[in-house]
Amino acid sequence: MKKILSLALVALMIHAASFTLLAGETRKERMKRAMLAAEVKTGIAAIGTGKSARVRVLLTDKTRYHGYVTEIGEDHFVVADAKTGVTSPIAYAEVAGIKGNNLSTGAKIGIGVAVAAAVVIIAAIIASSGGDDQKPSGQIICVTTPCP
Repeated sequence: MKKILSLALVALMIHAASFTLLAGETRKERMKRAMLAAEVKTGIAAIGTGKSARVRVLLTDKTRYHGYVTEIGEDHFVVADAKTGVTSPIAYAEVAGIKGNNLSTGAKIGIGVAVAAAVVIIAAIIASSGGDDQKPSGQIICVTTPCP
């Protein structure tokens, strides 16, 4: 009887140990989450802070935040709600996805140059087409020979 109980206890312990291994995060998953957290931290630093630093954040528990970044810390950042102004600290490791809506200075300069170039091209087209005062009247004028 003791042998059977001992074997049953050993089998139960092995079975329980296998579940804890499956339930825990593997080393690869931990590395992946750490890399994602580092990418989020870099992205938040690029976006910056202030009302122009608008973000949409999706957490691992499916919670969503929409607003702007007010503070950037070593292990978290703070998002203020766009409508109410309520702030929420968010750890980098909790973020499943993030999308920023601000433009960098280079992008703003590029857009300005493109708009200026478009205005210059349109002005050149208008200037070249508006200079012709002679319009064909639809009549054929024969100068040197008789017309057919």
